[in-house]
Amino acid sequence: MSEYDYDLFVIGGGSGGVRAARIAATHGARVGIAEEYRYGGTCVIRGCVPKKLFVYASKFSEEFEDAEGFGWSVGERSFSWEKLIAAKDQEITRLEGLYRRNLERTNVEVHDSRAVIEDPHTVRLLSTGQTVSSKYILVAVGASPNVDNSVPGMEHVITSNEAFHMAELPSKIIVAGGGYIAVEFAGIFNGLGVDTTLIYRGEEILRGFDMDLRTTVRQEMEKKGIKVILGDTFSSIEKQSDGSLIGHTKGGKTLEAGKIMFAIGRNPHTKDLGLEKAGVETDRIGAIKVSDDSRTNVESIYAVGDVTNRANLTPVAIREGHAFADTVFGNKPWSVDHSLIATAVFSQPEMGTVGLTQEQALERTPNLDIYKSSFRPMKHTLSGRDEKMLMKMIVDADTQKVLGVHVVGPDAGELAQILGVTLQMGATKADFDRTIAVHPTAAEELVTMREPSEQLRALARS
Repeated sequence: MSEYDYDLFVIGGGSGGVRAARIAATHGARVGIAEEYRYGGTCVIRGCVPKKLFVYASKFSEEFEDAEGFGWSVGERSFSWEKLIAAKDQEITRLEGLYRRNLERTNVEVHDSRAVIEDPHTVRLLSTGQTVSSKYILVAVGASPNVDNSVPGMEHVITSNEAFHMAELPSKIIVAGGGYIAVEFAGIFNGLGVDTTLIYRGEEILRGFDMDLRTTVRQEMEKKGIKVILGDTFSSIEKQSDGSLIGHTKGGKTLEAGKIMFAIGRNPHTKDLGLEKAGVETDRIGAIKVSDDSRTNVESIYAVGDVTNRANLTPVAIREGHAFADTVFGNKPWSVDHSLIATAVFSQPEMGTVGLTQEQALERTPNLDIYKSSFRPMKHTLSGRDEKMLMKMIVDADTQKVLGVHVVGPDAGELAQILGVTLQMGATKADFDRTIAVHPTAAEELVTMREPSEQLRALARS
């Protein structure tokens, strides 16, 4: 008889926690899992999945317009926010059911409750007050939207959580933030016919991405009618008698809207989790400090996913959860390499990226060759839409190894996935050059860029 109720207890039913629970159970572990809201976590319930469905919905307005250039006459059309919400909710319910069934199939005991840590081997379920013991505890509670509570009137704003459940679509909205969530929602609202403004404190949106791509995405967003305000942020927000909001900015602007949405980042969801009782160390924003194998400073407690603030992406959390379970319960130790992660931003236009930005490469590599191509996608030669596509490749001039590839335009996210494979294999510029193009496609530009648009050399920069 074991001295513990479980071999593993997982706190958090998102993608990382569920993967860890399932894999550990297939290795023979007795596993319990607790989730305080809905299984599937941020990504499935109120993140990537519903957001991508909203992106699809928002693109139809342009598709209808573009169709005329190809001979189609599109008649009267209208949009129902209520129908979109209902369809989205139905799909999310279906996916949550899959998550639950997959856990049950692997004999993971599911608890619908918030769980908090009492000590290195004990968890308390708040819905019943029951305590359970476990040899190992895995924290996978993710992160939650951050708001600036120093701004008067913050109680009137919404975050991405509430954006998925609004009773009606406002005629005008202001999105505060410049990261991928803010940029994606600005595109969504604009595509659905909402008068949209994006306000961001920085000098350019999408901090951390390649500057050429940041500028291109912002310029294309402005072409689509999104008003972008840079170098400014809210100082106060007032609610009017009719329910509308007025935002005052530090730069002296007065902005009126039906809704103001804050998307200024996410913080690890560790408050009141009991980490201090067990002696688990966190950083200044509450992220759990972990080693490469996801272990905290407490031997029996691990953490994966956004709660560790390493690379806050769903596929990364899944990999971390899988690696943890294989290592601790499967006698197959391995860890996740966070150094090369392909990712997509479902902005409009879309962005796909893998590897180093030009700015990052300059810090690490003395000599670079930069290849860039900006062009009008073939589709828009007939649609007449004024939209450019950008492809950029960063190459180590000494070794010819491709250090980064960045794309803005249709299906950029799909391209990023296969580009991630090529860079993971250590592809060189010569590998791209000898690959025969697929014609006519936008992607053929990646294998037909022969001459660098810019040659950066250490001696010239010194």
